[in-house]
Amino acid sequence: MRAVNLLPKDDRRQRGAEARRNNPVLIGGVAGTVLVTAILCAWFLTASAGVADNQKRRDAAAAELSATPVPPPTSPQSSALEQEKAARVSALSGALGSRLAWDRLLREFALVLPDDVWLTSMSAQAPTAGTSASGFTINGRTYSQDGVARLLARLALVPHLTNVTLQHSSAATSETGRKVVEFTINATVKGVGA
Repeated sequence: MRAVNLLPKDDRRQRGAEARRNNPVLIGGVAGTVLVTAILCAWFLTASAGVADNQKRRDAAAAELSATPVPPPTSPQSSALEQEKAARVSALSGALGSRLAWDRLLREFALVLPDDVWLTSMSAQAPTAGTSASGFTINGRTYSQDGVARLLARLALVPHLTNVTLQHSSAATSETGRKVVEFTINATVKGVGA
């Protein structure tokens, strides 16, 4: 009997062509991997150099800071500056604390002034540093004693005015010949501290 080989023939020519077809894909994959690895390595080395540079600068700044002498807690010059600052703050607080808001006082006065009363003169003096109150005098005219009484009652409602009193009230004749009542009212202007 004769021997028969049932295995297929090994065709080396066909396998060589197939291997040649796969070489560019294999080379491209390896080249891409090498390129990505090279880029990542370059990025890492650049970042590492930047970190090292920043650490060197930080160490130099820390050495400079430790070499800088600490100033003494208080020196005579800074103590004098602190005293001057405290004196200025105290003076400013005192000035603002005793400040009288004249615009508010006059606005409140204008709001309570009756329509049938008009002023001929007004004088007011701010409270000084030694006093907590000062004078406020108004002279005016109205058509009746009722108008004077209404004005007195309304002035008593103004928060910055106290001791509102009628100085005098008398009947008179106006320039137009109409009968009017002339009056003078005194009050005390309260300071902020009062």
